[in-house]
Amino acid sequence: MRRRRLGSESSDAGEINLTPMLDVVFIMLIFFIVTTSFVKESGVEIQRPESSSATPLPDAQVMVAISARGAVWVDGEAVDAHRVGERVAALAGGQSGVVIQADREATTGLLVEVMDRLRQAGIEDVAVAATRSGL
Repeated sequence: MRRRRLGSESSDAGEINLTPMLDVVFIMLIFFIVTTSFVKESGVEIQRPESSSATPLPDAQVMVAISARGAVWVDGEAVDAHRVGERVAALAGGQSGVVIQADREATTGLLVEVMDRLRQAGIEDVAVAATRSGL
């Protein structure tokens, strides 16, 4: 009779309690979610030009992208270059902070035209995105 008792105790000791491990995994998951920075992208792949004097700006309200083929994108939607000012003004809602991400192969004329359309729409705080070069 004593053997049965020892046999039943040893089967209980052989189980592994996974609750503390799951707690640690969930705490790590929460930590990674909280510390992740979410980057707002324009919705099109852009190769930014390099600049030795590029400085980081606080979060912008609206992102405008100009692709190498001359397409203008506003928050992931293709927009006609003549209507970009109206579209951005509607999205910004009177708040400033527009960043233009122009591809290094895009024409300067299109960049200047987009900047003019934004200023005509009443948006004065316009920045051009660049990658900081390692000089």
